[in-house]
Amino acid sequence: MKTRMLLGRFLISTLIAGAGVAGASDRDKPPAAPKSDADLVKAIQHEVRMYPHYTIWDDLSFRVNDGHVELLGAVSQPYKRQDIERLIERVPGVASVTDEIKVLPLSRMDDQLRLQVARAIFRDPVFSRYAMQAIPPIHIIVDSGHVTLTGVVSTDMEKQVAGMRASGAGLSFGPVTNKLEVEHPAKKS
Repeated sequence: MKTRMLLGRFLISTLIAGAGVAGASDRDKPPAAPKSDADLVKAIQHEVRMYPHYTIWDDLSFRVNDGHVELLGAVSQPYKRQDIERLIERVPGVASVTDEIKVLPLSRMDDQLRLQVARAIFRDPVFSRYAMQAIPPIHIIVDSGHVTLTGVVSTDMEKQVAGMRASGAGLSFGPVTNKLEVEHPAKKS
C-alpha cells in the first residue's frame, strides 16, 4: 500500500516537473514572426476579430507597410482604442503602430440612433443571414447624429436596401452615408 502511494506521488511529481520543463522550453523560443506584410494582415485581422469588445458600432481598418501598421477607423468607446493598439503591437513582426482611430463621442442620442438603425437593417429579411453572425459585416457608425454604414454586403441590392432602412430609422442629422462595399457587384452590360 505504501509502495503504491509513493509510486503515485513519484509519478505525479514527475508529470508536474515534465510539464514545467516542456512549458519552459516553449517559453524560451521566440515567437515566429510573419514573413511578409500579407502574413501580418492576416494576423492583425485575426486579432481584431478575436477582440471581444469589437462590435457593429466600431469600424476598423489598417494599412501595413514593411511591418509598420497604421490603424484607421472609429470606435464607440475610448478603452477600445487603447486595447486594440496594444493588441496590434504584440503581433509578432509588427515594427511600429500609428494609431489614427477616432473615438466617437459618448452620447445617449447616438446610442439610441445606433439601436434604431441596427433594428431597421437587421430585422429586414434580406439581412437575416448577416444578423446571425457573431460580428455582422455591416457596421453602423454614428458620430454626433450622423450615420455612416461601412463594411461589406454581397450584392448591390443589399447595399441599397441597407441604406434605405438606415435612412428610414429616424433621428439622424442629415442623410445616411452609405460606404458599404459590394462583394459581388452587378455586371454592367
